[in-house]
Amino acid sequence: MPSVGAIRTGICAPAGASPHRIVWSDVLTRALDIAIATLALVLVAPTMVLIAILVRLQDGGPALYHQPRIGRGGVMFECLKFRSMSVGAERKLDQLITRTGVQQLEWSLTHKLRDDPRVTPLGRLLRVSSLDELPQLLNVLRGDMSLVGPRPIVADEIWRYGKRIRHYVAVRPGLTGLWQVKGRNDVPYRRRVAMDVTLVRRRSVRTYCVILLLTIPAVIRRQGVY
Repeated sequence: MPSVGAIRTGICAPAGASPHRIVWSDVLTRALDIAIATLALVLVAPTMVLIAILVRLQDGGPALYHQPRIGRGGVMFECLKFRSMSVGAERKLDQLITRTGVQQLEWSLTHKLRDDPRVTPLGRLLRVSSLDELPQLLNVLRGDMSLVGPRPIVADEIWRYGKRIRHYVAVRPGLTGLWQVKGRNDVPYRRRVAMDVTLVRRRSVRTYCVILLLTIPAVIRRQGVY
């Protein structure tokens, strides 16, 4: 598996689009990121406070979950979510995925477990409603993420991209994207990578706005969410 350092030194701009158009597209979408994320945070702040209190009350653990993800240029950042798993869930992972061959295969294929016993009842509700991802609006304001972009990945997923990782690190990962509006976890991993590459190559203000609009029915349908 290539290291994060190797990714940084191997970055090059993806082919297929005018550099001038890409620069202006990135500037405009960043301005939209800041404006929309700021407005959204103002509107959902009471909901976020309520969720944080409920998560704390369920078991006394922290309300937020921090996980290192790969960002633009291969730089690591702390991706924020409301905690949806029980306290100490990371320590239980190795034991869990080796318990049965089925779970081990599922993890190797999707980096997810459909019936994950570590997820709390409140956490399951937060996941199916996508409310667990609201803290990522802060990542957007900090410049770690964009509202639209590739799904943020962990270091263990880099090898799945191969040479196409250069497309992933050319932009900020997104709160939503093609993968999120086209079936999420029901989409095979190789198809996810292809979607990320397509999104980066075709990025524009129009694509950004279309995906934001498509995210609304996708969240309502809850397809592939677990």
